[in-house]
Amino acid sequence: MYKFTIQSNRYLSQDIQAFYHTDYVGYQSPENPDYINTLKNTYGNFLNAKLNMAVQELENVLFEDMPKVFQVLQLDSLTVCVVPRAKTNYQPNQLLFRSAIRNVVNQLNSFSDGIDYIVRHTNTKTTHLPANTPNYNNDGAEPYPGITIKTCNISSNVRDKNILLIDDLYTRTVNIDEDAIQALLKKGAHSVTFYAVGRTVYNRF
Repeated sequence: MYKFTIQSNRYLSQDIQAFYHTDYVGYQSPENPDYINTLKNTYGNFLNAKLNMAVQELENVLFEDMPKVFQVLQLDSLTVCVVPRAKTNYQPNQLLFRSAIRNVVNQLNSFSDGIDYIVRHTNTKTTHLPANTPNYNNDGAEPYPGITIKTCNISSNVRDKNILLIDDLYTRTVNIDEDAIQALLKKGAHSVTFYAVGRTVYNRF
């Protein structure tokens, strides 16, 4: 696991301490965490065996990293939230990233389940897919400052909590994660720390 800083910009009012597990260098590249792509299951057509293997890989990573994050932060507890996917109508087999995190959280001491504290109610653009992706209706807005508050319901339970916000992949230029962090702070979170499974190497600074 590695530490980095998410720097303030027009989406985010302050620097944020962040962690990631491994570099993301491109799908099907050596040592790349391809299970991230599998769990997106864009068309919902992956076989259960493939999905279950990806879930196990993710859970192994989370069981390894989350206690380390807790140790570094030295807080009494952490409430885990997840950056929501771009659309509102995913099937259960397209939401296995969230369910895997919940399974891990429920087995770790000092972590609380806030995974449903941010829920998408309006579609946004799926930023990891090219514009001409076939048979995929990629409707919704591109990222803009405030998009999380505008397109999501955020629970009042985030107030005064120390939040660990988790996403599958951090890409600096997209700003979805920065905006979600800012939304939590604006809704009264005491602190927000960020964790991603993968971090795109070409956005390292």
